[in-house]
Amino acid sequence: MDQPTVGILHPGSMGAAVAACAATNADAVLWCETGRSSASTTRAAQFGLTPVATLSELLDRSDIVISLCPPAGAEDLARDVAGHRFAGMYVEANAISPARGQRIAALLEPDATVVDGSVIGSPPVGGKAPTLYLSGPASATERIEALFAGTAVRTSALGTEVGKASALKLAYASFQKTSRVLVALAVGMAREHGVDQELIEVASRRTDSYLSEPQYVAKTAARAWRWGPELEEAADTLAAAGLPPEMLRAAASTLARWNDAKDGELTLTDALDRLAQP
Repeated sequence: MDQPTVGILHPGSMGAAVAACAATNADAVLWCETGRSSASTTRAAQFGLTPVATLSELLDRSDIVISLCPPAGAEDLARDVAGHRFAGMYVEANAISPARGQRIAALLEPDATVVDGSVIGSPPVGGKAPTLYLSGPASATERIEALFAGTAVRTSALGTEVGKASALKLAYASFQKTSRVLVALAVGMAREHGVDQELIEVASRRTDSYLSEPQYVAKTAARAWRWGPELEEAADTLAAAGLPPEMLRAAASTLARWNDAKDGELTLTDALDRLAQP
C-alpha cells in the first residue's frame, strides 16, 4: 500500500510529537497554520510538519486525519471536518467521553471512516513511548497500527466498538489526574498550618504515593486548562453509567483555579498560592 498523507488537528505538545512519529510511515504530515499561535508554528516546524493554509486544503490532501486537541473543542472540530465531506479516515484521539465519540462518529459517517483513539502516556520524545489505543473497524485500526509501526508510539486495538478507547483513557485519567488534585489540596492544607514538610515525610514512608512528591502539584497546575475539561468528560461518563460524578466535577472545579497558568513554569509555592486565591 502506498504511504498515506496524514493531517494533524492540531499540533499541540502531544499532537505534534505523535504526528512526527506518523511521518515515519507517511508520505507527508500536514497541519493547518491559519489561526494557530506562534508556539504551534514553532512546534510544527521543530517536528518537520508541512504547513497548509486552510482546513479545506488539509482535508483534500489527507488520507488519514488525526484529531488531538483539548477535549472541549473536539466535537466542533469534527463538525467542521464533516462540513467538508471528508471521505478519508478520521482518528478521534481526544480525551472525550464514549458518548461524545459516538456523536462525532455519527457526524462524520458515512463519508469518513472513524476510529476511536486515546493516547496514554507522555508525548513520544526523549525516549518516552506512549500507547495509542484504538477501537473501530478492524481494517481501519490495522491501517493506523501500520502507520505507527516501528515508531515510539505503540498501538493496541481494543475491538470494533467506537467508544472503547475513549472509555479506557477516561478511566485511567480519572485516577491519575484526580489523585494529583488531592495532593494539591492536602499539601495546601498542611502548609496553612505549617506541617507541610511533616506531611511529605509521612507520605514518603509509603511507596508509590504522589503525596510524597509534591513537585507534581506545579506540573498539575500548568496542565489544568487541559485536565479540567478531561475530568468533566470523565464525570459525564460516570453519570451515564449511573455512577456518582461529583468527585470528578469537584476536581475539575479545583483545576479551574489554575486555568491562567497554562503551560507555565510554576513553583510549588506559586501553584499553592493560586489555589488558595480563587
